Amino acid sequence: MKKIIFLMLFSFASLCEAQVFYSKTEALELAFGKSPVENLSLFPEETDAAKIQSLAKTKLESGLFTFYVGKENGKILGYAAIETENVRTKPETLMIVLTPEGELRNVYMLAFHEPPEYMPPERWFDLLKNRPLAEMDFSKGIDAISGATLSTRSALSSVRKVMAIYQVMVKK
Repeated sequence: MKKIIFLMLFSFASLCEAQVFYSKTEALELAFGKSPVENLSLFPEETDAAKIQSLAKTKLESGLFTFYVGKENGKILGYAAIETENVRTKPETLMIVLTPEGELRNVYMLAFHEPPEYMPPERWFDLLKNRPLAEMDFSKGIDAISGATLSTRSALSSVRKVMAIYQVMVKK
């Protein structure tokens, strides 16, 4: 009986750690307000995938990538991508928002399922804004956060991937 109670408490405790901050709809509203949003589905060919992986310094896990394009009166407001990666054993989901020119505008944490103390603070994401892709690297002035090293690495990997996909497939 004690084992069952322990397992129930352990399961409940792990569920309490998971946090969902924004739904997809709420996130896109953060990015583009009430402006219409269109899907831009991209299917990288082998040569594009190789360029993206080289620029992003990470592997592409899928042959499909979706940008959400905010528009107002026919003018592009920016691009957003929703990326989910496992940090240690559980996922973090980010929405990465780029300007129409492909610069990083914002990063929003949509969901974080690791313990909250491993979550990078918003001010860390702010340090990434307006950096070129070539400088999105821990060896080029971006600091990891003690206690959140894996989640900052995961987040930086997602940002690099989104920026690389933009450069290779959208900017052309």
